[in-house]
This record gives sequence, structure tokens and C-alpha cells, in this order.
Amino acid sequence: MPSVPRGQNGYALLSLLCISAVHRSCTISGRQATPLTEASLSETFDRIRAHSPFLGLVLGREADIADDPATALRDPLGTAAAPTGAMPIARQLRIERRRLALIAAIGDLSGAYDFDRVSRLLSDFADMALDRAITAAIRERTPDAPVQGFAALALGKQGSRELNYSSDIDPILIFDPARLPCRPREAPEEAAVRIARRVLELLQARDGDGYVLRVDLRLRPSPEVTPIALPVEAAISYYESQALPWERAAFIRARAAAGDLPLGQGFLDAIRPFVWRRALDYGTIREIQEISRRIRDHYQQGQRFGPGYDLKRGRGGIREVEFFAQIHQLIHGGRDAALRVPATRGALAALAKAGRIDADEAAALDRAYVLLRTIEHRLQMIDDRQTHSLPADSAALDHVARLHGLADGAALVALLQPEVERVGRIYDALAEAGGGGLSSDPDLLGERLANAGFADAETARRIVEGWRGATYPALRSPAAQSALEGVLPMLIDAFGAAPDPQHAITRFDAMLKRLPSAINIFRLLEAQPALTRLLSAILSHAPTLAEQLGRRAELLDGLIDASALAPVDAVPTLVAAMAAVERGADYQWRLEHVRRIVNEKRFALGAQIVAGASDPLDVSAGYARVAEAAIQALAAAAVEEFATQHGRVPGSELVILALGRMGGGALTHASDLDLIYLFTGDYALESDGRRPLGAVTYYNRLAQRVTAALSVPTAAGPLYEVDTRLRPSGAQGPLSVSLEGFARYQEKDAWTWEHMALTRARPVFGSAAACEQVQAIIDGVLHGARPDRDVLADARKMRADIAAHKPPAGPLDAKLLDGGLVDLEFAVHVQQLGHRTGFDPRLGRAIDALVAQGLMPPALRAAHDFLTRLLVTLRLVAPDAQPPGPSTRALIARTLGLPDWEAVVATLDATRQEVRHCWAAIQARD
Repeated sequence: MPSVPRGQNGYALLSLLCISAVHRSCTISGRQATPLTEASLSETFDRIRAHSPFLGLVLGREADIADDPATALRDPLGTAAAPTGAMPIARQLRIERRRLALIAAIGDLSGAYDFDRVSRLLSDFADMALDRAITAAIRERTPDAPVQGFAALALGKQGSRELNYSSDIDPILIFDPARLPCRPREAPEEAAVRIARRVLELLQARDGDGYVLRVDLRLRPSPEVTPIALPVEAAISYYESQALPWERAAFIRARAAAGDLPLGQGFLDAIRPFVWRRALDYGTIREIQEISRRIRDHYQQGQRFGPGYDLKRGRGGIREVEFFAQIHQLIHGGRDAALRVPATRGALAALAKAGRIDADEAAALDRAYVLLRTIEHRLQMIDDRQTHSLPADSAALDHVARLHGLADGAALVALLQPEVERVGRIYDALAEAGGGGLSSDPDLLGERLANAGFADAETARRIVEGWRGATYPALRSPAAQSALEGVLPMLIDAFGAAPDPQHAITRFDAMLKRLPSAINIFRLLEAQPALTRLLSAILSHAPTLAEQLGRRAELLDGLIDASALAPVDAVPTLVAAMAAVERGADYQWRLEHVRRIVNEKRFALGAQIVAGASDPLDVSAGYARVAEAAIQALAAAAVEEFATQHGRVPGSELVILALGRMGGGALTHASDLDLIYLFTGDYALESDGRRPLGAVTYYNRLAQRVTAALSVPTAAGPLYEVDTRLRPSGAQGPLSVSLEGFARYQEKDAWTWEHMALTRARPVFGSAAACEQVQAIIDGVLHGARPDRDVLADARKMRADIAAHKPPAGPLDAKLLDGGLVDLEFAVHVQQLGHRTGFDPRLGRAIDALVAQGLMPPALRAAHDFLTRLLVTLRLVAPDAQPPGPSTRALIARTLGLPDWEAVVATLDATRQEVRHCWAAIQARD
């Protein structure tokens, strides 16, 4: 069998990606760790002498352990410690390793130690030995220097503290040139390599006492050309910019294990964003699956279960349990830190708890993993060899079985078989389907597209051929073309089954045209078939969302979780998520974090309408909750950042008042935010910072900062248009007004339209006390503390002006059509102000209050709900207010709870008639 080069093609991952270190009791062949008895020890020693030449030899050499095993099991590391003094460090470590191997085997075979304790013990020893070797290597060269500037990062089984009985270790060695002890006139790079070589010598050299650990350094970046110890900054640069996908997966298990631990931890902190990404590169997952298939092909002799079966690489073996957990961690761990568990068993448990994998499957995989790893230990105990395959020879297989406490090899095979078969079935269901590529022959491709559901198969064929011709920048690389071919069959089937296949493929084409790279979106869709179907629906129906995807394809990542189609959280929960940034994050990073969350939430809310998962009224309220949370999070960040330069105005604070649809808690996907900035306290005071400002200047500049945070487009995309023209004195007045000035203006100078706007005003930022002050002013004005004006006459003129200067955009403009939402709002506000009652910023509840007092007909609440549902839906699927295509008409009818498009048109006409009648009746009043 040819050898496998580990450092170049990803096979290095094979020794890395699966470790479990969950410290809890575990079942091994139906047994848990049991109390130690004299009988169990005697039986254990008999099995060792009969079936393990290596352990039998060690048992004869370590009389103190054989004579008092109970003491050794209570303190394994202490008992294993070799006498110090004149004995060289290398010999000390070799003796300690040999003694510890015996103690761990006694504990394991007797049942005194469970699987987790054995693995943890072996891993703790490896950490200790590696640390002592580093210390010795540095002190031999520079005796008086501190041991610093050199660290070992444990990956693989050592990284998650689950070494097997005869594992090698796969560290990466890094050093800090500024702190590493060096000899005179010695470059730090030379010193680091010499220290590393000495560490290897101390651990790997063999003599009559055995060896300490096998060490494999080929997991470092480009091992064929790089030194065995890497400068820390160079290593960080590599992982941030050049690392391969499988190297990300390897660092799921990474840990600072020896040497200068703060140096090692600092390195891991620096590359954490490289490992756990919110926008996941699905190439990593595909590569892991590809490695699994290549393992099956390469180790064909160990794939079939039975004697000779490879416990590690065989179908249904250890590796497939590990890959199953890691693939799900990579998909979900960037968004859920609770899933970043550096252990296979722990990862399975966390994934099941979070609902990411089936709990029964997780339990089956956990059970199989413990059994397979335990038998792997037995194989390695016999001759202290790093082997993973059941012996093909029946006599040798009997020895393994009897060391485990079974009758013979047949019993061992029978014990393993159901577990192996179950793992194989579970993993097979996860692995991507093979074959099924699209033909390049134009005729066959056209036929395939027609069969998939494309009425205009010729146009669809030209689009697909354009993709294959790499006409767009996002499709020009070989990797992009490979990813495209991998997803094309499923993509064509999904688009063909979409409500409007032609819209789906043409909008996807337009999206690809704008993308800088398409690899990740192809990998994502390939890994998430359900997401592909939802994307097809979005592209068929929602040009607004399709355009956003063309600018920022990573918005699709937010739809991976099932929670994306659930109601949006309450405002405090959203604010907490938006404020959850790493310590030390700067202002711009905090703003980007909020923008990412907001854009993902808004996109997901739009997807809920397309998917038919939510009532548009609930989506509208969800949009408003997201916006309110964004205002609170971004304003808080802006206030804090502004205070670092200018301090704070004593006894004063910013308050933000929302009006319009934002005040009413009912936004659409395209709504802007009508805001007024106010501040409490004495406007004549000055701030107390390094660069003090008068209160008026302070809050005007702060308001500008908040507006910019809410509206300036960045790499994370735009958020909201902010309209501040409803402030006192309009666009010509100051951006921020004192509470005193606001109250004076509203009570003495404000016009009717401003009081109408005030009926939907609601404080959305500020302390509870400040918000109560503002609300008290609003309540006083609305209930009569305002100029005596002819509200109805003013309202008639305003509505006429709107009709003249802003006509309906189309026959479906639920807002501006005669009898639409604007007329309904005018009717409500005239009744509210005229009768000084029914005030509630949420229009539906205000209508209910007016209906209850006989001031509006009962049918107006249903009219409000229908028109709002229609408006929210059309902003996504027909933003031009023109009748859409047949499939989208069906979506609109379904969303409105009506049987068909004819019913939509009829209901709109009837609703407008109700509103017109109500508004006309109010206008006819003397």
C-alpha cells in the first residue's frame, strides 16, 4: 500500500479531527467504571500476562506497582514519577511513561477507570512531558534565562485531552523572537529550531527504557519548506490569509498545552475568527467528506467489517463518528459558541442538546465511539504499537478479545458489528450524494432543463452555459467552476420546481453577475438542500431580497437555522445579542456587528413571508422590533464613543422619539425611520470631557453620530434611511432639541400635521425616567395642551396636497390609493385629535379604541389589517405596486388568507370602499 503524505493533501487531518474529553462516567461493553476489588485486580493481571507481552514485561519490571496497584490507581501521575536527582531528564520521562502506561492499563482493564479517565490521564502526561522537555531544552542552552517565548500548541487527540494508548502527538511549535532566550550572537530563529530539535530528541529517542512520545510536526503550515518552530506573527499571518480549509477544522481541537502558555493562548485568540466563521466556507465540509471517501478507497482492505477491519478508518469506524460531529460543528459553531466543544463525545452531546442532530443518533454514535476507542486501546496495549486494525489472524484476534474480557475473537466481532453498521448508516446519510452531473452536450442539457420544469429551456440552457463559460468574475477560478458543477444538478432541480423557474434562474444569474466570489454560496447550497428550495422561492417572488443577495450572498447563512423562520425575539433579547461583542472591540467593529445582525434578521423576516411561515402583521412588528433594538444598540455605542472625547453633560441624556410606522411598531422591509432627537436637563450646561461642548452643540453632534450609525452604508450593508424632518421647525431647525424646547414648541407653535404625527410618537431610547418625561409631554399635547386649530380643514388640505404631489405608484399601492392606508390614517388622526381620545401609537389598537367609543365603524380594523398585510407583502414581491406574475399572485393570495388573486382584487376594492366611506363621512362633518 502506498504511503500517504500527511502534510500536503489534507491527510494530516486524519490524526487530528476527533477527540472526546467529556469527563463523565461512560459505558464500555455495557459496563461502567466499577470499584476496585482484589478479585478484579487478580483477573486483570492474569489477562495482562496471558495476552499482552508489552504490559507483562512492564509488570515484571515495576514491582512496586504490581505489589500495590490500589495506591497507584489513586495517584497515577504521582506514582509514575521517576526518582529525580542525577538521572537525566530523558530517562526520567521514559521511565515515567512506562510506569504510567501500566497504571492506565490496570485501571482500564480492571474497570476502575472509565474511558474518559484513561484518555485524560494519557493526555495529562503528554502535556507534562512536553512541557518538561521544552523547559529542559531552554535551560540546557541558557541556564539563567526564564523559560518563556516558546510554546507548544496541542492539536488532535492531545488538543482535546483524549489521547489513545499509543498515540503520537501532533503539536505546532511557535516562538516569540522578542522574548525567546538566546545565546550571544544567536538569531532567535536559529535558537528556536535548536530548542525544537532538542525537544524531539528528548521525547522520541528510544533505549532500554522505551520512549516517551512519538512527535509529528507535519501539521504546521507548509511543513516541506517551513522550520519546525514558527515565529508567532508569521504563523498568525498564515492562518489569517493562506491556510487551507482542513487546517481550520484541525484548530477546532487546538489548545495551548506546554511552554509559554500565554503565548500559545494569545496565538489561538488571534486566529479564532479564522476557525469559527459566521459565514461558513462549505469547502471545508466538502473537503472533510472528500477525505472520508478517499480513506475508504485508500484503505479498502480495512473497510469490510470482520477480522482485519480498521477501527479508525473503516466504514462505520472512529473517523466517521468524528467527521459527523465536526461537520455539524463547522456548520453551526460560528453562530453558536456552545457547540465549539473540543471533543467528539462532547460535541455530539452539545449538538443534540441544541437540536442540531437527532438525539438518538447522537447517543448511538457516542456508544459506538466509546466501544471502538476502547478496543483500539486493547490493540495498542498488546505490543505498544500504534495500530488500529483488528488482527486478521484468528489467534491474534482471540488475544485482543480476551484482553478485553471476552471469550474469543468471534465474541469481539459480534460485539462490534451492530455498532459499526449503525455508524456507517448514519454517516452515509450525511455524506454528499455522488454523480448526477449535468451534461455539457447542448441538446442533452436542454432536454434535462425542460424535464426539470423550465418552459423556456433554451434561455435556461444559455444561462447555464454562460456560467460554465466563466463569463463572470465570480466563476473564473477552477475552484469556482468545480463548486458550480457540484451544485448544478440540485440547483437546476430546485429552480425547475420553483413557482417561477424562469424568474428563479434569471435572478440567480443576475446575482452571480454581481458577486465577487461564488464558491461559498455554491458550497452552502450543496450542503443545505432545504435552503436551496427556499432560495428558489425567494428568487421567484422577491426581487427586493434577490437584489440584496446579489450584494451580500452571506445573508443566506442566516437562514441555515430553523429559528430564522420563527418570530423575532423581544427587543431586550435582540439588544443583548447586538451588544455581545468581544472585550476590547472598537466602535466601528461594534457598528459592523449590529449591522450584520440587523441585515440578517430583516432578510429572514422577508423570507418568512415568501415561505408562508408568518402573518405579515407579525413580520411587520418583527421589522419594528429589530429596528428598535438597532436604535438602542447603536445609540448606546455612539453615546459611549462620543463620551470618550467630549464626556457627558451632567444631569442630561439623549432621548430618541420614533414616529410614523416606526412609532407605530409596524415597519415594512423598505420603511425608513422617522426620528426626533431630544435631550433632558439644562441646555445651558457644558460637557465634562477632554474636549467640552455646550449641551446644544453636544447633542446635535451626538445626534449626527447616531444617524450616521443607523444609515451610512458599510461593508456589512446599509441599514435604514433616517428621516428627521418631523423635528420642531423641520429640516431648518436644530437636529436635537431640549425637552423644554420640544414641549414649548408642541404646546404653542406646532402645526396640525405635527400633532397628527405625534399621535404615533413613542420613545425608543433613553432611561425609563427620561422616556416617561417625554411621554408625559406627548400625552399632555394630545389631550389638549396645544393650539386650537381647525384639525379637519387642515387635514383635508394636507390630503389633497399629498394626492397632487405623490400619486399612487400603481394599481396595488395599498398606501397611496384612494381609500388606502393614508386615507385610513387621516381618518383615525382627525378623530383622535378632534375628540382627544383613542391615542395609541399602534394604529390597529387606536382604531379599536375609537370603534369602542362609536367614533369609527367596526369594519375599519379589518381594513387596516388587510391593507397592512398587503403593503408589507408587496414591498417584497411587487415593490412597483404593479400586478406580478401568476405564481407570485398565488403567493400574495396565500399570504392574505384568500383563495385566489380574484379574491385579492375584490377584497382590495371592498376595503378601499369602506375606507373611502369612513373618510368621506368624517370630511362631511360641519
